[in-house]
This record gives sequence, structure tokens and C-alpha cells, in this order.
Amino acid sequence: MPRPPIVNVMDRAARKAGRGLVRDFGEVEQLQVSKKGAADFVSAADLRAEELLHAELMRARPDFGFLGEEGSETAGNGHDRWIVDPLDGTSNFLHGIPQFAISIALETDGVLEAGVVYAPLTDELYWATRGQGAYLHDRRLRVSARRRLPEALIATGIPFMGRGDHPRYLATMGHVMGQVAGIRRFGAAALDLAWVAAGRCDGFWEYGLHPWDIAAGIVLVREAGGFVTDLEGRDGMLASGDVLAANDRLHGPLLKMVRESDPGPTPEAETDAVKTP
Repeated sequence: MPRPPIVNVMDRAARKAGRGLVRDFGEVEQLQVSKKGAADFVSAADLRAEELLHAELMRARPDFGFLGEEGSETAGNGHDRWIVDPLDGTSNFLHGIPQFAISIALETDGVLEAGVVYAPLTDELYWATRGQGAYLHDRRLRVSARRRLPEALIATGIPFMGRGDHPRYLATMGHVMGQVAGIRRFGAAALDLAWVAAGRCDGFWEYGLHPWDIAAGIVLVREAGGFVTDLEGRDGMLASGDVLAANDRLHGPLLKMVRESDPGPTPEAETDAVKTP
């Protein structure tokens, strides 16, 4: 299938930013042994990538709005906006782990219309447009055909120091891990969703993500024949940050399993959420 013009715009921007990230990633290993470490360098790389993506996308569609992970936000025409994560998997990048991606989505009047997830180190470009299917380069993607959770490989995220509701997550993960073939924590939600679309993982769930983490991946999974909802089974993922994705056979059982084992937010997590601006 010929790529729609909007995907070509997203592709060009992602590849241009990706070349800079590949260059910067090559420096990270050297910085690991320095006294200062790589953290400041990676923060600067993240900002440079977002600035480049912003410039490229706005040059192509100057009337569109823009929402970026590093703080870039413009209202635009009030109908169309880019939702962008310039470096999903920052902790992996920081530690020299080659698992990170650029995520770009297009939202029009509240509807996700297109998504691109680009992994620059492997040069894998996942893309999808609403109603036109999902692709890895030019190969059509389909979610996996597995029908039983005991055969399923499920991706997730795990909260870390200072972030997330650890007791809630441990309770849910402890319940799920005993009923599936395996749980994986790769550290880049955009790629987790792309891999669900590609059939590499059978499902994915996580709490408390941001719109730029998941917007492009939502389009990919849906266009590959999968289901994506929040943890209430509704379409509130961008608002709540809670997301669960799987194929049509596994989505319902996985959602039921996660909900049954979820004790709800702990008081400490709710207090932290109130304090966090």
C-alpha cells in the first residue's frame, strides 16, 4: 500500500531525529565511566530530538498544534495536533540499552488518525492510519492469534523510585504472572504497543502513562486488529494514562484478570498524585 502523505511527513521527521539519537547513543557508553555520568547528556539529547521533530512537523503542517514530552505545546488550529515523544525509553538510552524509540501521533478533533513508532537503532518503522491498517515498513501487521492466556507473553511497565504506585503494581503483577506464559518489561511503552501490533507480544498493560507514550501505539494496535482500552474497558487512555492492549480473544480475559487483582491506588500514591503538579 502506498504510504499516505501524512505518514511520509512523520517518517521524514522521525528519521531525521533518529539519526541524531543514534549519534548520541554512541557517546553514552563512553560517558558511563565519567564522574559526571550520562544523565545531563541524555537530557540534552532528548531536548534536541524534540526541537528537531517540532521544527520538521511544523514546517510541513504549520497550522497544526503540538504536544511534546519535553514541554513543547502549541494550540494550532484547534483541530489537528501532533502528540510526540522524542525519546521513549530514556532510562534505557541513559544506560546504553538499545531499546528506545520515537513516537509521533496525529490527533484530529479528539480522534487518533495516524501513528508512527520508529526504532532508530534497528531502523524499524511502524506506521498506521485510521481505517487503512498497520505496517512495519511495507509489511502489513496483524496482532497475534493466540487464544489462551497461559500461552500468552504479556508486556508491562514497572514503576521505579519516586514514580508510580508500587504496592498496587506488585499486587496486580503477582496475580497476572501466575496465569500467563511470561511477563516482559522492556522499558519503552511505544515499542511495547508496536510489538503487540506486530504479534511479538500478545498483550500489554500499564498504569499512569502520558499521551505521548501511547498515542501512536494505540493507532498501531487498533489497525492491526487488536483492542486498546483503559482499565475500565473504555476509550479514556489518553486522559487516565492507564492502558491495556491485546488481540480480540485475549483483551477481555486480560482486562478481567488485571481488574480483579487491582487493589486500587494506595493512600500514599493518591497523596503523591495530589502533590505532583
